Amino acid sequence: MTENTYLTQTQLAERWQVAESTLERWRSEGIGPIYMKMMGRVRYRLSDITDFEE
Repeated sequence: MTENTYLTQTQLAERWQVAESTLERWRSEGIGPIYMKMMGRVRYRLSDITDFEE
């Protein structure tokens, strides 16, 4: 996968085995990996996820 690979909220929730609502709460609290909105939908860049995991 490349730097330009993006995961959806559902995909990240499955990867981390957390509820999607947890990711939503983290975004509202300003914690968790960097995210962006593309066409009104939340996306997480894979490189940002791996940086956060480290």
